[in-house]
Amino acid sequence: MAVNVSVNSGNGKSDGAATSIATSTATASAGALPAGALPADAAFATRAVHAGYVPADNGRAAVPPIYASAAFDLGDALRGDALAAGELDGFEYSRVANPTVDALERRVAALEGGIGAVAVGSGMAAVTYALMCAGEGGGRIIAPSNLYGASVDALGDFLPQFGIHTDFVKNVNDLDEVASKIGPDTRAIFAETVANPSTELLDIEPLARLAHEHGVALIVDNTVPTPYLLRPIEFGADVVVHSTTKGITGHGNAIGGVVVSGGTFDWANGRFPQFTARQQVISDDRNGEWHSFAGKYGKAAFIKRIRIKYLRTFGAVASPFNAYLSLVGLETLPQRVSRQVESARRIAAHLTRTPHVVKVNYSGLGNTPQFDLVGKYFPNGVGQILSFLVDGSADNVRRIIDGTRLFSYVPNIGDARSLIVDPAHITHREVPAEARVAAGVTDNLIRLSIGLEDAADLIADLDQAIAAAY
Repeated sequence: MAVNVSVNSGNGKSDGAATSIATSTATASAGALPAGALPADAAFATRAVHAGYVPADNGRAAVPPIYASAAFDLGDALRGDALAAGELDGFEYSRVANPTVDALERRVAALEGGIGAVAVGSGMAAVTYALMCAGEGGGRIIAPSNLYGASVDALGDFLPQFGIHTDFVKNVNDLDEVASKIGPDTRAIFAETVANPSTELLDIEPLARLAHEHGVALIVDNTVPTPYLLRPIEFGADVVVHSTTKGITGHGNAIGGVVVSGGTFDWANGRFPQFTARQQVISDDRNGEWHSFAGKYGKAAFIKRIRIKYLRTFGAVASPFNAYLSLVGLETLPQRVSRQVESARRIAAHLTRTPHVVKVNYSGLGNTPQFDLVGKYFPNGVGQILSFLVDGSADNVRRIIDGTRLFSYVPNIGDARSLIVDPAHITHREVPAEARVAAGVTDNLIRLSIGLEDAADLIADLDQAIAAAY
């Protein structure tokens, strides 16, 4: 699995290498695909199993091995110098790249349709790295307030300590409102493709057009739908982030995140001085060669900077073991998510007829104001997350949560197990009260993440818990 991983590299020697479906170095007959290669039109389910990994390059192990090595032998002095200069493919140090992690990066990038990916230690590392990489040096971000709680806290309270400020909007699909916030220091628009827990949908295409008219990047969090249900790059998004902890890994057993670059945005358009300034780390001062990220890597400048400056310096490294678990999880992503979406629709529809439930938030029901967006972006469903409001008080919510038998009280989503949580007290606790209420996150809201259990059993569990709570 050849990859240039010196500090002068991203995770591929050429700009597009990181996301090309990996091919073996084994000799193939004339006109045939090399062993381990996939046809360009391979279906999503096929890529989810095979993309990014070639057994012939890994001792013919059928499953990607766990490379539990902090560093890799440089061989000899000349080879070591060539690796460090980015002139030779290979691995040096697992803080920058690791063969197991590299396979995950290649596979996710292939599934999202990006030119490169960098896996990191958590979903929030992916979010903060992407936003800081775009906004560093005094930039501003435009974002809605109905984001995951930790993202709201990062944008509103923590990133300003680093000189990156956020202009919040009430409705990120309102192009006039978003346009009114774009100024000379605006670097990016950030939003979730499916908001958590409201399941409000992002209208990506017109937002991307607006952003690009002003030379601003569109960064989206695609954690809830996963690339199986939505590939935002196809609709104009420039950078996609995931918490791989969720649906991608799918079994609640490994923390991780990933940043994917679409490779079409011009990072040298004048709004991003960090990409045009010369950088020692990618230059060769001994030979008088000086480079900027945009000059050296072009459209791959963003993903290269994520790896070389953020991953290498801040060090939120994805462990090989966690990357292995995510790779295994990806193999069943289409099957898992399809089943979860089917059950989520059924449960959401049932809750609309359940006593004490006053509102159900699930855009996949098809009777919401965003019905047209479902058809355009989500033909296979909007995901396994839904939320609902109940009457009574927070005490009733607590009794419902404590009364369930199959739902686990866990602050996670995308698990094979069905999960239940009260967002106002757990996942969105750090969000200011005004923003919580505006996003519909009140004390009477309950969020569900639907797993792989039988839908009828889950419905029966909710029914008995809700009835007993009153």
